[in-house]
Amino acid sequence: MSQVHYDVLLIGGGAAGLTLALRLAPHARIALLSKGPLSEGATFYAQGGISAVWDKSDSIESHIQDTLDAGAGLCDEAVVRYTVERGRTAVQWLMDHGVPFTRETRPDGSTDYHLTREGGHSHRRILHAADTTGRAIEMTLEDRVRREPNIDIYEHHLAIDLITSNKLGLADQRCLGAYVLDKRAGHVHALGSKFVAMATGGAGKVYLYSSNPDVCTGDGIAMAWRAGCRVANMEFIQFHPTCLYHPKAKSFLISEAVRGEGGRLLLPDGAPFLDQFDSRAELAPRDIVARAIDHEMKRLGVECVFLDITHQPAEFITSHFPSIYNRCLEYGFDMTQEALPVVPAAHYTCGGVMTDLHGRSDLDGLYAVGETAHTGLHGANRMASNSLLECLVFAEAAAEDILSRLPQCEPPPALPKWDESRVTDSDEEVVVAHNWDELRRFMWDYVGIVRTDKRLQRAKHRVDLLQQEIADYYGNFRVSNDLIELRNLALVSDLIIRSAHARHESRGLHYTLDHPRPNDNAPPRATILTPS
Repeated sequence: MSQVHYDVLLIGGGAAGLTLALRLAPHARIALLSKGPLSEGATFYAQGGISAVWDKSDSIESHIQDTLDAGAGLCDEAVVRYTVERGRTAVQWLMDHGVPFTRETRPDGSTDYHLTREGGHSHRRILHAADTTGRAIEMTLEDRVRREPNIDIYEHHLAIDLITSNKLGLADQRCLGAYVLDKRAGHVHALGSKFVAMATGGAGKVYLYSSNPDVCTGDGIAMAWRAGCRVANMEFIQFHPTCLYHPKAKSFLISEAVRGEGGRLLLPDGAPFLDQFDSRAELAPRDIVARAIDHEMKRLGVECVFLDITHQPAEFITSHFPSIYNRCLEYGFDMTQEALPVVPAAHYTCGGVMTDLHGRSDLDGLYAVGETAHTGLHGANRMASNSLLECLVFAEAAAEDILSRLPQCEPPPALPKWDESRVTDSDEEVVVAHNWDELRRFMWDYVGIVRTDKRLQRAKHRVDLLQQEIADYYGNFRVSNDLIELRNLALVSDLIIRSAHARHESRGLHYTLDHPRPNDNAPPRATILTPS
């Protein structure tokens, strides 16, 4: 592996990574890395769907305006327009590759794709594959990727750090590859490539409660920061309002489409409450709904609220939400007969590595796509089902840019091997487990849905101590999967805390009791952090 140079090293195998791989494959040799099985990522677990203007009653301008409204003044309007205008083409590309989107029969006997509606959208524009859209996209594209002769797939391989030209004492500033841990063999390889693209997803596992799978540890954001790239808007962490509240239901999401089809959020006594917080009630953007639930849980001292769709016919529920219905039955809940207990959980990282419309980062040769990137699309709050759309649109844009530059790009030089000459095997793995638990708990308590200056100060103090401890540990012992992820989680937590400290207002997903209103005295600005 260490003797092989690729045209493109692709880190991450979700919707963004697979799309980029397929668009590059006819013209480039690609290494596709995945931390576990290729399918294990946030895309696989996405339930709701992908937003695109499909119905004649909808419009590009409406989708743009809805996205800008949800983003609370921080979206880049040019990026929003760029993305929305390419939505239908992106979805059609998925259809052409065989993704089985759900269809419906209309009263006149004709058939078309079924569209649902989610929070923040003024029209039905969510195309979906029942309630397992992410699984359908992931498995369809993965099957295509596995048949591409130009793509070498490295499953159970974890990128540790990017290799840059300045680290080798070269004059130019360029990304040349990455150090990669083969988790099964325990060896670290230096893997060179002309271009590197990160599609590593978000950082939901920074928090104690998250809808994300365990692999979402902010790896791409952390690696890019260490390599000298700016990050933006890291304070805007989206908490999905409705995760199933059950001790064994780890990270199980109840799709926003349930509310889109009439589901109501209720207090334990059965009273609705969202209309007291927003006129759109259950269809308000996620930040408003999650904050309302958090407020009521704290006010009443209860552990959850309830999501009720029992007024819909049982056949409607089981046909529209078959996966959710069957999974809830496994935990003892029949959603056709009873309301489901739900709580908010960390769901989406709206900030990330700063990129342009081509997916380029600050470091030449390094691209970021999907949840890892900050494109300017989401602003202070991501609107439901815009995330898969962003993955597809910017993967295509990055592929076009890489292919245009590929003929002029020289192969990377010989890369130095990973140096383990001064480290030993750890006899204190408990330190990693303890630090991991401490980090996620104080991030949940101090940097969660509702923040204060004092909570952020406490979090900053703790994350500084943890990072020092982790750095000492990292410098003395051989790397492991848990240590690499903990190192990345601690760094991303620090970036979130610093970004939250810098915003002296409440806007979108960042809500602080010390500054409870938006600062309307100045134009809204992104929070940009630059490595020293």
